Amino acid sequence: MTLKETLDHSAQKNGDKVLMKFKRDGEWKTLTYRQFLARVRTVSEALARTCHVRPGDRIALLGANSPEWCAIHYAITGIAATAVPIDVKLQEQEVTHILSDSSASVLLMDSASDVRILDMAGRCPNLRHIILFGAQKPELDNGKTRGIQLHDFDRLLADAQPHAQGHGAAYDRFHPKVDDIASFIYTSGTTGRQKGAMLTHGNFTANFKSIDAAIEIRADDNFMVILPLHHSFAFTACLVTPIASGTQMSFVESLRTVGENIRETSPTLIPAVPLLLEKVYNKLLAGIKANRMASLLWALGVRGPVRKGILEKLGGRVRLMISGGAPADPKMLAGLEDLGLRAREGYGITECAPVLSLSPIDAPIRPGSCGKILPFVEMRVFEANSEGVGELAAKGGNVMKGYFNNPAATDDVFRDGWFLTGDLGYIDADNYVYITGRKKALIVNREGKNIYPEEVEMQINQSPLILESVVLGYRPPGETVGEQVGAIVVPDEEGIAALEASEKRKLSEKEIEARLRAAVKKQVDALADYKHPRRVQIRWEEFNKTSTGKIKRYLYAMSENGGD
Repeated sequence: MTLKETLDHSAQKNGDKVLMKFKRDGEWKTLTYRQFLARVRTVSEALARTCHVRPGDRIALLGANSPEWCAIHYAITGIAATAVPIDVKLQEQEVTHILSDSSASVLLMDSASDVRILDMAGRCPNLRHIILFGAQKPELDNGKTRGIQLHDFDRLLADAQPHAQGHGAAYDRFHPKVDDIASFIYTSGTTGRQKGAMLTHGNFTANFKSIDAAIEIRADDNFMVILPLHHSFAFTACLVTPIASGTQMSFVESLRTVGENIRETSPTLIPAVPLLLEKVYNKLLAGIKANRMASLLWALGVRGPVRKGILEKLGGRVRLMISGGAPADPKMLAGLEDLGLRAREGYGITECAPVLSLSPIDAPIRPGSCGKILPFVEMRVFEANSEGVGELAAKGGNVMKGYFNNPAATDDVFRDGWFLTGDLGYIDADNYVYITGRKKALIVNREGKNIYPEEVEMQINQSPLILESVVLGYRPPGETVGEQVGAIVVPDEEGIAALEASEKRKLSEKEIEARLRAAVKKQVDALADYKHPRRVQIRWEEFNKTSTGKIKRYLYAMSENGGD
């Protein structure tokens, strides 16, 4: 099925059932399936009527989680155009690349965004329209600025609404096919440039089918939307899956109000990254310690009442917490189980829409495993060593078509029809997947964000003071999950000499180190904050290299006192 068909089917079957619950101006609001579909139809009409969007056009979407974001995405894909979701945390240079590379003709942007899009207009030759949505109401005269037509979202919808249900509505004229590309999801590349993974309608609905078979979705399930929907895990698990299964989704207001919002909305399923589950776990433990009776009962082994109280704190209905996006600490997952909360780990990759494995909900957790291969998904190991460890590869209806406008990168990740994940690991006799390392030099932080060192290095190396750099992941003492970004930089002697000449004095070693760290900080300002090195180490000799001039990364690691 297409995303459009899943929505139409669920709206027909569950018209007056609540699809979305969200907070506005301090009050909880709801949208039924029928109301959401009507909104999708209106947005589709506005895009087709005012911006002349047609099947195959790329339409970018930049904004925080909201019902509007969801309606816009389904409106774009509902008329067979391609949605290009953009991470709100990206810097202007990164946003510009995505808009330019995707040839997006329209950008729908949350008016609260900090991105100064008009400053980038000249570098996005295909961009013709910008539509601002969200709580902030900018003054627009719907005129052209730097060749781009500016629009107010609400005004466009008001104009389109009378035509959205009538004969000849855009939503009824244009229909996507299963193999049509629903979304370009951009992921950082090893060349330093983000690549657009081309994910079809069939990729997303195939992944939904696998998830449904694995967790047995129930009619009264309520998915908590915490993770950003531009991320493939959240998009499939928290938006595609509820809509396709005819269930409910509830939005948190912010990361600060997660606990409060969970209590208020009573979710049954909570997809999250390990860092968030760790915070929930630690808060629950602290609550037991702070409550004298709960602490006593727990110490005496009378845990039923305590577990019941914990469940009530989480709205009373949580049946499953799913950890994804980054490796989870097995002790934390076991700890949540001990508190009476079922927690399971999954593994996926953007290019596979994205979930590939999930720990079965009716079996004990296998420490070290990231779950069992999902139904309707195939996985195998390429070039396994004597211990069965090699590169994990996947095949199935969920695997992308390739990278947009990048056949070389596409060829690199496919072999004999199998998608190469870049992760090293093995698969046991029961089809449980174990990850032992990475073939790529990828860094995954505690929030599940992927950072490609080459992208950060490319930015750092533009400084005239820096000859070369190696960016790598490290874990501060005491941390067992995720990595932070570190950088080792080599000074450029000519650049330092030019600096000393301009200041007419010789710089001390300490001063040079300070200037290098400042240069790194300045260079990475063009990248999203989560890609910034938290520790910078200075190396006074060039890196060891292969015969082809590539740095031997495996020789280097951040020292314990590797800088600020």
